[in-house]
Amino acid sequence: MLFSSLLFLQIFLPLLLLCYFGFPGKICVKNALLLTASLLFYSWGEPEKIIVLLVSILANWFLAYFGLRFELDDRIRRVALALGIVLNLAVLVAFKYTIPVFLFLDDWIHWPMHLSGGALPLGISFYTFQIISYLIDTYRKQNKPQGNLLKLSLYVAFFPQLVAGPIIKYHDIAHEIDDRRVDCRDFAVGLRLLIIGLTKKVLLANNFAVVADDIFSMPFARMDTLVAWVGAICYTLQIYFDFSGYSDMAIGLGRLFGFHFPENFNFPYCSTSIREFWRRWHISLSTWFKEYLYIPLGGNRCSKYRWSCNIMIVFLATGIWHGAALNFVFWGVFYGLLIVAENLLWGRVLEKNAWKPVSYCYTMFVVIMAWVVFRADSLGEAWQYWGRMLTLSSNPDLHLADFFAPPFWAVLAVGIFLAAPFAKLFPGIVRHIRTGLIESWEIPILIVLLAAVLVQLSGNTYNPFIYFRF
Repeated sequence: MLFSSLLFLQIFLPLLLLCYFGFPGKICVKNALLLTASLLFYSWGEPEKIIVLLVSILANWFLAYFGLRFELDDRIRRVALALGIVLNLAVLVAFKYTIPVFLFLDDWIHWPMHLSGGALPLGISFYTFQIISYLIDTYRKQNKPQGNLLKLSLYVAFFPQLVAGPIIKYHDIAHEIDDRRVDCRDFAVGLRLLIIGLTKKVLLANNFAVVADDIFSMPFARMDTLVAWVGAICYTLQIYFDFSGYSDMAIGLGRLFGFHFPENFNFPYCSTSIREFWRRWHISLSTWFKEYLYIPLGGNRCSKYRWSCNIMIVFLATGIWHGAALNFVFWGVFYGLLIVAENLLWGRVLEKNAWKPVSYCYTMFVVIMAWVVFRADSLGEAWQYWGRMLTLSSNPDLHLADFFAPPFWAVLAVGIFLAAPFAKLFPGIVRHIRTGLIESWEIPILIVLLAAVLVQLSGNTYNPFIYFRF
């Protein structure tokens, strides 16, 4: 089930809100209701995949409660933690990487095993990292092992963030699982973020996706430089509005039920360096790798050589987390090298540069080129696409009108404005959207946006989420 589907918006969510607020009950009853709804949401369409989730929750609850208790010997706790991390990563690797690796070997060295790819359990990368963070934080005594299986299940399986994040740490919401209240401000912020997220996804990302898909699927012999750049820019906007839109919806839905999830995107396309970009993009994932990989490796409290190795390990892991294909590995290494180069070489120049547009153009050029690698079906296709972008070529028989009608230029302009300049020009509105009550002047705007979303959904079946594949 998708947030941006008529089934969710017209049936699932209204019924859940009616049951949640319409019937008085203790917090344990409300938690049970949310968990039941979350499992129904997750299993919709592929009920067999829920077994992996349920087994993972049960195994980790048992391991944490009986193996990570504070009064146990440290050696037992270390063994339990290591076992938990290994088992969770083994499940992730088995589902996400085994078949791609065998298919790679089959293509390149004619591996004798012939396998066909199967559907990946939705959100396995996200909830696996969430569970690992719970185990590590319990071992570090940042939170107590949760003895109530229902509460831990709700933390892992809560439907707003289950299938595509943000990645939530247990100790950040543990108190809200035990006791929470929904006031007018929470409900207003949640409703506004839900509608804004739907607008980003349905009215912007989906339109950019159509153009990007058409251009990326065309033969390279026919593609020219201008069309290649339009395709890359459309995908750059698509992935931002798609993923940040999902995060806005997840955060908004959490607020509707009293949960406060952290911000996951902070206008990354406003960045003037790659380091700043990664502080603003997919914040929960970047924070996870920082706290559970980068700092344990030594962080920056070491020699420059060791620090550079730490950065490369983190970004290599980031690339592999997204997939086993070589283009994802290259994508991670590419960003790792740029982060190292900025810190050791030209980073100070970027920070002290008085004319920020130069730094901004450098950053966006790198980001757009990196998204091409991310979007391409293979590393070879990415090279060819880069070739079309970086070598001046034209095709007199190819016209941009072949890919979209003239009104799309307005959508493109709006998308570019909302992705970057909007935050710089209207910081007060951005703060209000994230924290303020709905004002009277906002109500007609939100109603129009929601109506436009519903109309678009009723007549358009193209509605994928990019990060569902991860």
